Amino acid sequence: MNGDGPGDGPVPPATIHGRLQEASRRRFVGRSREIELVRSALEADDPPLAVLFVHGPGGIGKTALLGVLASTAEAAGVRSVRLDMRTIEPTPTAFLARFAAGLGWEREEATPDALARCGRVVVLVDALESAGPLDAWLRELFVSSLPADALVVVAGRLPPSPEWSADPGWRELLRVVPLGDLSADEAGRYLDLRGVDRALHGELFELTHGHPLALSLVADVLDQRAGDRRGAIDLVEAPDVVRALIERFVDEIPGRRHREALAVCARARSTTEDLLRAAMGGEDAHELLAWLRSRSFVEEGRYGVFPHDLARDVLDADFRWRDRTAYEDLHLRVRAHVLGRLRRAEGLAQQRAAADLIYLHRLNPVMRSFFDWAHLSDAYADRLADGDPAPVLAMAERYHGPAEASLVRHWLERQPHAFVVFRRAEGDVAGFAALLQLHEASPEDIAGDPGARAMWAYATGHDPPRPGEAVTAARFVVDRDSDQSPSSPTWTAMSVAHILHALRADRPAWDLVGAFCSPDVGPMFAHLDFRRVPAAEFEVAGRHHVVFAHDWRRLGPEAWLDMLGRRELDDGTERLSPLPLAADAQAPVLSHPEFADAVRRALRDRHRPDRLRRNPLTRSRALREHLGGDSGASPDALADLLDDAAGALAADPRDAKAHRAVDRTFLRPAATQERAAEALGLPFSTYRRHLRRGVDRIVEQLWDVEFHGSR
Repeated sequence: MNGDGPGDGPVPPATIHGRLQEASRRRFVGRSREIELVRSALEADDPPLAVLFVHGPGGIGKTALLGVLASTAEAAGVRSVRLDMRTIEPTPTAFLARFAAGLGWEREEATPDALARCGRVVVLVDALESAGPLDAWLRELFVSSLPADALVVVAGRLPPSPEWSADPGWRELLRVVPLGDLSADEAGRYLDLRGVDRALHGELFELTHGHPLALSLVADVLDQRAGDRRGAIDLVEAPDVVRALIERFVDEIPGRRHREALAVCARARSTTEDLLRAAMGGEDAHELLAWLRSRSFVEEGRYGVFPHDLARDVLDADFRWRDRTAYEDLHLRVRAHVLGRLRRAEGLAQQRAAADLIYLHRLNPVMRSFFDWAHLSDAYADRLADGDPAPVLAMAERYHGPAEASLVRHWLERQPHAFVVFRRAEGDVAGFAALLQLHEASPEDIAGDPGARAMWAYATGHDPPRPGEAVTAARFVVDRDSDQSPSSPTWTAMSVAHILHALRADRPAWDLVGAFCSPDVGPMFAHLDFRRVPAAEFEVAGRHHVVFAHDWRRLGPEAWLDMLGRRELDDGTERLSPLPLAADAQAPVLSHPEFADAVRRALRDRHRPDRLRRNPLTRSRALREHLGGDSGASPDALADLLDDAAGALAADPRDAKAHRAVDRTFLRPAATQERAAEALGLPFSTYRRHLRRGVDRIVEQLWDVEFHGSR
């Protein structure tokens, strides 16, 4: 042992500072790898490192770790000196003065020669980001002047500058360790030390992501409840916690644009210059992204930058709490950008855009428990390849038994194109699903599967598909490792595939999901406007399958996306606008002749609200599309739809005469059709011909929307 050990001389008097340090040590958990690295270096005759550089965002526990490492050094009989750059002027003179005081020297004794003879020492430098220009001096002069067996531990928010590793010698003597969150077990041990009810551990870990400071703060909040057992807390309900964490994550925000860029980064799964331009406008997207990249809590990935999970939650909660209106407006701009990518992209890029859209539901109280948000793109959807049927059948038999596997084989032979396999990056099959096209199947194929038989019977017995309309049934969903677990890669990849199916489907009618045995998935499907339909449920080998259904004729893909957009913002707070009601379950699905008759009657009753109210068009898809997905139709809304359809005739010179006939007959009606013909200066037979053409054109125009949607 070199120099004076901690046992030499009189025992120092007990102080409050010492008691604080002891309390901190008692509550310290985790970081075993870093502690063992220092302990082994102190025990080695030839230490494998000279500098340990730990970095991580504010509140991650860097200062607490340095305290434990100081105790580790003392236990090994090595002196330690702690230097907090937040309390030291960033000059060599001030730094050396504080270092000398830590060794018990006079200020003027801290010369380069004296440093080399100071004996073995562990120097712990905290908050290096506050050192400013002193960083180079510390590396090139101070650390280099210490004895060969000295150990320097540096802690900072950011990784070391490139100069630390530019020299080959430094690369050999430097170890860089990013500090992450505590594991679930470590967080549980900490909460035990704080006396927190174990029933709350899982919920608190989910809330804090294992961030040490956040765990400490929420434990403080629970202490203040004085026995109130209401359960855990939500960040929105704890502005003091949010404020404390914001101060640790964001030490300084230069201006309003930077604050808004942080809000974008918290909302979107990944942030790029393209997204910043779309969501914020302006010409400073490049500078804003560079600023985001310089934050200690922001990481970089293949598709852009993204914040630490807790930082994301804290920033999002803070923005939502401070300005709800601006928060919702920003969300819609971010969402519009994601939807634009979804519509423009192809292949894997389109799948990623769909996953980004799902991510916007992250805070919804219904949806957040059904996805592993950190791993949304761990698998991707692909077509069935030649070698895939064998693993698909093996998965089906492993989890659902031979009877279900036989049905999978049945459909692999008859509709191989209906199968989607989900692959990981390595290309292996991680799971599969089947989106059966029942309208293409033969009666014999449907009869051979109890599930297809029950779902087809429901679809054809409840508003049957019209000629050319599609009936899709999600019949199987299996993950290789966890069957139908919501946290599996297959679950997310299946959700992505279903979104893309909805957007690509040609003339969709019924969309049914009969792949699940547990009704626990019901809340998620209700959120997606898929209702449970017991009449379509079935059994295979004694296993009951629940079935959910959505009729795209009542709520088309675009209106459905708009509805989901409003539900994305439902975080359970009372400030939210009520969700739109789902379409009327009793609304009829009209055949073409029935629809045409309803349009003609509505035109005749254009100025009779009492009759328009009873017209089946008030519950039609065409009117809902006209209203942007809102199902709250009224006689006035139907009249407005008719006016718009008639007005569209005027835009085409070929229909100008038909438009005038419709206008004088239904919109600004003359007393009789004869008077209308006179007002138009037309023979009655010519007027009638123009009128028939105008009505027929309005019927076909509205039918196109009714049948295809507004695409």
